Amino acid sequence: MTGIFDTHAHYDDERFDEDRDTLLQALPQKGVCRVINCGVTLASSRTTLALSHKYDYIYAAIGIHPEDCGDAAESDYDALMELYCDPKVVAVGEIGLDYYWDTVPKDVQIKAFERQLVLANELDLPVIVHDREAHADTMMLLQKHRPRGILHCFSGSVETMQEAVKLGFYIGLGGAVTFKNAKKPLAVAAAVPLDRLLLETDCPYMAPVPFRGKRNDSSLIAYVAETIAAVRGMEPQVLIDQCRENADRLFQLK
Repeated sequence: MTGIFDTHAHYDDERFDEDRDTLLQALPQKGVCRVINCGVTLASSRTTLALSHKYDYIYAAIGIHPEDCGDAAESDYDALMELYCDPKVVAVGEIGLDYYWDTVPKDVQIKAFERQLVLANELDLPVIVHDREAHADTMMLLQKHRPRGILHCFSGSVETMQEAVKLGFYIGLGGAVTFKNAKKPLAVAAAVPLDRLLLETDCPYMAPVPFRGKRNDSSLIAYVAETIAAVRGMEPQVLIDQCRENADRLFQLK
């Protein structure tokens, strides 16, 4: 398959330290045309931006992740502001809410998320939203601020997806659709409007079957596309092409 656009990756993760350049140099030959690499802290936002300058097909999303916002200082947000001026930065992310891990108080997460939603609107950039077991608060804040963007690694119901689409959001789906008993992700994959669907890896995490438990990379989106295409009754390459068009539209890439 060709023209794969991975809208969510973490190639600055330590699991790529041993062979990062070898892998990233090879991905275009494996059908990958664009990648959005996502920062989660000030430090990883900087390494993300560095990767985007080293590889033409990689673009950067920078921000403070909900699991990291408890340790973020005011100076971190100030330093991030300087990075947003870079033309390779195409989104504010990865930001959001995570109520699964009880490590950062909810009010701290909400404050950090809301702050970055306001910033995204001021910068006219889309947001890449992490929502884990926090659907109600996430949707409340998205309805309040009305940014454009993605609900990444979407884990909600068809009804929540429809609510997000009404707000203009895109739905990011990855390896979870291939997992055993993946009823909810497959239902969403079948129901989401085709012009609002995006493909992603969240690599090195969430590798699809038959690679589950191993390190993920953007070339494996082909397996995700095959699964989603099957439930939608279409050809995988047609699905990949449409998702690439969707991503180009959202991130305003030619």
